[in-house]
Amino acid sequence: MSNDRKIVESILLLAQEPVTASMIGEVLERPRGEMETLLRDLAAAYEDEDRGFVLREVASGWRLYTAPECGPWLERFVSGHAYARLSSAALEVLAIVAYKGPVSRSQISEIRGVDSDSAVKTLESRGLLNVAGRDLGPGGSVLFTVSEELLERLGLRSIEELPPLASFMPDPEAVQDMETKLSPQA
Repeated sequence: MSNDRKIVESILLLAQEPVTASMIGEVLERPRGEMETLLRDLAAAYEDEDRGFVLREVASGWRLYTAPECGPWLERFVSGHAYARLSSAALEVLAIVAYKGPVSRSQISEIRGVDSDSAVKTLESRGLLNVAGRDLGPGGSVLFTVSEELLERLGLRSIEELPPLASFMPDPEAVQDMETKLSPQA
């Protein structure tokens, strides 16, 4: 049962929405009633252990919440460390810098086909890009690499742990099919 507890805790941490006992039961291949008992036991254990989080049953399932008494500190943390979601442009820039870096702003814009200065500035201000130096060519453009903070957020030790780009590329037949469908003669 302790392994089940570990799995249930992991599911609850990963889930972005409340999770039903039935859903957990399907994953663990256990009856819903057994999972309801486990969830209630977990909720009671967290309360008894005076944890920084609580497990609550809500209308649509079970969900982890922060302990209410931690509210003042959480407010200070959130106000000092607000993390807004990244735009698709910013994510594209991160991918380019991760796979092609060190790379300049103009190179990023050339690859994307649109001006990328705003996205680069945003990523740099959030500590996700580092200045790696200057290009030795004319103009000495600033070169960017991804930061240690980004690697940490991605759970990577180094940029070499990124999956190879080839695994994201369509096969030649798929490319030909797309070109045929998108051509003006189609």
